[in-house]
Amino acid sequence: MTPQTKYARSGDVHIAYQVVGSGARDLVIVPGWISNIEVFWEEPSVAQFFERLASFCRLILFDKRGTGLSDRVSDMPNLETRMDDVRAVMDAVQSERAALMGYSEGGPLCALFAATYPERTAALIALGSYARLRPAPEYPPVRSPAANQAFMEACEREWGGPVGLDLRAPSVANDPAMRRWWARYLRMSASPAAAIALIRMNYEIDIRHLLPVIRVPTLVIHSVGDLAVPVAAGRYVAEHIGGAKYVELPGSDHLPWGEDADAIVTAIEEFLVGVQHADIDRVLATVLFTDIVDSTKKAVELGDRRWRELLERHHASVREHLRRLRGREIDTAGDGFLAAFDGPARAVRAAQGIASDVKRLGVDIRAGVHTGECVTMGEKLSGVTVHVGARIASLAAPGEVLVSSTVRDLVAGSGLRFRDRGAHQLKGVPGDWHLYSIESD
Repeated sequence: MTPQTKYARSGDVHIAYQVVGSGARDLVIVPGWISNIEVFWEEPSVAQFFERLASFCRLILFDKRGTGLSDRVSDMPNLETRMDDVRAVMDAVQSERAALMGYSEGGPLCALFAATYPERTAALIALGSYARLRPAPEYPPVRSPAANQAFMEACEREWGGPVGLDLRAPSVANDPAMRRWWARYLRMSASPAAAIALIRMNYEIDIRHLLPVIRVPTLVIHSVGDLAVPVAAGRYVAEHIGGAKYVELPGSDHLPWGEDADAIVTAIEEFLVGVQHADIDRVLATVLFTDIVDSTKKAVELGDRRWRELLERHHASVREHLRRLRGREIDTAGDGFLAAFDGPARAVRAAQGIASDVKRLGVDIRAGVHTGECVTMGEKLSGVTVHVGARIASLAAPGEVLVSSTVRDLVAGSGLRFRDRGAHQLKGVPGDWHLYSIESD
């Protein structure tokens, strides 16, 4: 019997979800490319996979926005928006803390969630997943631009049929019943245009920088013959998350309910039984630094009273943008602000809004944005990430929002446009840092 589908509200979007089982542990499954939580149950191998997981967990399934039974959206969401959706579903089912399992593209989303909200993540499970798909120096070959383009073209030509099954489940690719179900699953999960847009967006994901920040217990599972995401991608993820357990399976199916399904469920059950609560004093956060350009000169020109009035209006503008985009004021010194966000795109949007607003006051700000591991001390943040953010801000031109390469890599799908500002030395911070300027909308 198909479980009841319910809806959680995430902003203005409704996210379809199901809950199966009543185990002591919560397990949230974040699907890959596309999904439909009701069509899942029409295929016996998928139903059996989920039922086995639900035998020892309270299993939480959902369709990401834009796919399946969740609201269709005009723009494909970035990872931080999808983190909001995961949190909305957890809140709806009253799950304070859950293990997150992401297969394929769901893995990067789970990793980002685990690094950003470790207090809500009991464990991280990455299955047939990756940190990045595009080629890069010192990174294993995963998917060439030509291969990605070829798959998008195949979706354009063949949507409605079992496109991609030969790569995702070669063990059953010639089974007529599976081919019929897979074709229906694709049709019910997304339109051709949405599926292609998601392929394009997923190809831009890059979470390599955040892997060392993950502190929660982690299990990485990958099939050695996976044709959709080569096993080297899974090995890379496991090697770069401290203390991660890595399980390599002998099969060739990318989909978790394929030929290695029994071994996958067994590995997950054994792993979750041994999970211990971790002390969390570090989180992934995005820091935003702003200050007024030539503030001393401006103060002298205006005099004390008018300068104080200008500062009050400046501070009100900054705080309004922080409130609107869920930023948290960490510190204020004179005309400078340090704020923290749980998503880099929101931090950049806040910086853009502040820069535009205060220009009407007759002043320019410079702004710097960086994402990295921060040490939490009550409401305060400290660590190298904070210093890097301050140094980036100091290099920004008047009215400019300057960001690190980490920020650029994490905002795929946000619609933000970047101008390369080259490599820079940051005072007191080792290494070269590649920086990018945000172009105006």
